[in-house]
This record gives sequence, C-alpha cells and structure tokens, in this order.
Amino acid sequence: MSVHADGIMSVRELRRGASAFGSEREQVLRDLSTALFASLPRRDQRRKGEQYLRGLLAAQGRRSIRNVAVCLGDPTLEQSLHHFICNSTWDWMQVREALADWLGQAIGPMAWVVRQMSIPKSGRHSVGVGHGLDLHRDQPFHGQQAFGVWAASEQASAPVNWRLLLEEAQGETQEECATAAALDFARLHDASRRPVVLDTPTGDPEATLRRFSEAGVPVLVRTQGTARLTVRETALPGYGHGTHPAQRIVESVKGLRRPAGWRDATAPSGVRHAPAVKVRVGLPGREQDPAGGLVLLGEWGDPRRPATRLWVTNMAEVPASTLLRLTKLTDRVGQDLSGFGDRAGLRDFEGRSLRGWHCHITLASAAHAVEVLTASRSGSARYFPGIPA
Repeated sequence: MSVHADGIMSVRELRRGASAFGSEREQVLRDLSTALFASLPRRDQRRKGEQYLRGLLAAQGRRSIRNVAVCLGDPTLEQSLHHFICNSTWDWMQVREALADWLGQAIGPMAWVVRQMSIPKSGRHSVGVGHGLDLHRDQPFHGQQAFGVWAASEQASAPVNWRLLLEEAQGETQEECATAAALDFARLHDASRRPVVLDTPTGDPEATLRRFSEAGVPVLVRTQGTARLTVRETALPGYGHGTHPAQRIVESVKGLRRPAGWRDATAPSGVRHAPAVKVRVGLPGREQDPAGGLVLLGEWGDPRRPATRLWVTNMAEVPASTLLRLTKLTDRVGQDLSGFGDRAGLRDFEGRSLRGWHCHITLASAAHAVEVLTASRSGSARYFPGIPA
C-alpha cells in the first residue's frame, strides 16, 4: 500500500487495505472455527458456535448474549444462543484443547502464562462474586476472580483455559486456583512440554512448587520478597543453614548479575536488556528439594534500585537469560489482555450459571485469538506465518 508525497492514501488504496484486512480476518475466523468446533457432535451446535464467535467479534459495547444476537441481524437468535451457552451439553474443555492446538501452530508459544483477571460486578447474583484483591493493581474490588492459562510467545498471546475462584464453595486461595488452572490444563493437554509461568505473587511458594514438581511440569513461580528460602550455593559466604528473605538473597549477590535480552517491539532496536541473577536455593524445613533443585531468579528494571521481580523455579539448569525471557511473557499477556480482552468479551458474561460462564469465556478466548492474530501491523511484517493470508 503506497503513500502519496503529501502523506495521504487514496480512497482506492484505503479500500484495498481494508479489503485485505477483512479477507485475512475472515480466513483466520474460518480456519479457527473449523478446528474449534470439530468436536461438537451436532451440526446445529457447530453452527451456533460459529455464530456466537462471529457475534462476539462484531458486537459493540458489552458482548452480552442479547447484543451478540442483535449484531448478527436477528434478535430472535437470543433464545437459541442463550440455550447454546447456558444449557447445551457440548464439552468446553475439548474446544479449549482445540484452541490450544491451533494456537500452537499459529504463534508457537514459549510457555503457558497464568494470570488473574478481575471482573468487577455491582451485584452478588453472578457465580463466584465476592470481595477480592486485584493482584496486578494491588487494589481491592468486588466481583469475580478468574485465572487464565495463556499460550504466550514474545509476539502474541491468547488464553486457552480458565478457572473461576469459588471461594465460598471450595475455600480455594488465589494461588491454589491459579495452580489448579495450570495443572488441570497440563493433565489434559500434555502441557509439560512447555513451562508454566505463574504470575501470582506468593509469600510461600513451597506447596505450589511441590505440586508442579510432582506433576513433572516445569514452572516459574513469582515470589514476594518476604518469602523465606535457604541458600544452597555453598560458595556464598555468610549463609548458614537458616532461612533468609528472597529479596535479601538476590541483593547480596547482585555483583553476579549479567545482562539478558528479550524481544520488545517498543525498544528502538527491537530488543531490550536488563540485569538478572540466579541463585540455588531450597525450601525451609526440607532436607531434599524437587529433583534437579531450585533456583531463585532476580530481575532488575533499574540496576541502581532493588530487584523488581523475584521468581523461584524448578528449572535449575536453564540459563538466567532464558528464564528472564520466559518471565517477560507476563508483560506480553498483560498488554494483550488490556488491548484485546474487553474487545473480545472476556469479562462480559452476565448469567448466573457456572457452565454458562465457562462456555462464554471459551468462545471469548477464541475471539481474543482472532483479534490478536489480525491486529493491524505495518508493511509485510507477519508474526504468524502459520496463518494463511
């Protein structure tokens, strides 16, 4: 698409660009729908699934079932779509597995990133509503707490599994809910081939690390500076057999930091660097740690200030530079959730049924994938060669 000397595109060129974008979006939508709804046993279910997905992408404002039906041009569809989302018997987990397989080809995820999504609600009638803490804003709120498992590369991310925190019914903590979301998905999808990055800061990572290690799943667990660990690096002077805060451990060895880089489109060179260090650690009160051992990773935004984020991982032999690249996938997920999540309707289910919530957010996750994959980008740059133009 050319630009005239005055910097203005002709109407014909604008239309040609819009047509190309629409053609690509339609191709992605068709390919995804074919893969996504193959497991649905009935033709009418497959048709309703694609209708709902198209409605989520076309609707303006809240992606309620009513608005989805209206934007499809037939308000009478509301009842049948409501039945499909809230009462039909299709298996949303099979659809999520298909979405994960499809995204595996489309974006080549480096890891599964687990992140909280807060869904503010004014009333108490929706499933899972209560008082909670938004972990990424460090603010209390009233509503639902959902934990998503995101397929993430350095260029794009999209959710492939969800778990809603049901505090009153199940007594789960935020950390337990996030862990269950990842491990439930891992058992169904053989996700052990890729690491999990658990972006839910915890002051006591022991139980979480134990569950992942017992399941054979590599994991990076975001840890608070107050988390107490033992130091397994015998070469470090001044550390006995006692426990020490994670923040103190990494600050004491910051002289061993090394620069590590990761892709960042906002950086002038396309790559951003930051110092990082890793230290072999153990869990308090345990003679033996998970097979292979544990390491504490510290990363700095400003080398002159304290470490900004701390992680404990059972990938002890992985270089610090590789571990840092994995932690930066959390920023990719945060950007995509902020940029596309509401546009896809991830927070917009209005019903009271848990089944309805799961069915809606499964298809909203697919809509999110379409939005991410077809986001406008300059020139001929294609981040997703697996998707035909």
